[in-house]
Amino acid sequence: MKKLALMALVAFIGFTAQAQQAKISFNADTVDYGTIAKNSDGVRVFEFTNTGDAPLIISDVKSSCGCTVPKKPDGPIAPGASSTIEVKYDTNRVGPIRKTITVYSNANEPMVALKIKGEVKEASSVLEKL
Repeated sequence: MKKLALMALVAFIGFTAQAQQAKISFNADTVDYGTIAKNSDGVRVFEFTNTGDAPLIISDVKSSCGCTVPKKPDGPIAPGASSTIEVKYDTNRVGPIRKTITVYSNANEPMVALKIKGEVKEASSVLEKL
């Protein structure tokens, strides 16, 4: 009987430990730059919270293009804590912005796709709209 109770306790502890998982919840999955002038500030942020019950570890953040440089947070994000992923778009390139940033983590959804969109125009074109 003691052996059976011990086995049940070990199984329950194992199940409970496995049930804990990080969960990443973004405030928004798209950042819209709108219409911006050439050479303007291309830095934007995606805000997120770890809504799980285990530390969130972002292992990598990749962009679909070299013109977009993402920066992941350093270290784990505790349950309930918030952080950001910074994205810098090269605004020296005139034209539409349509890029994907892929976030890899230990969350229950291990891969999340984020989007940036907008349009970069020559400074004179932007001023004409104003």
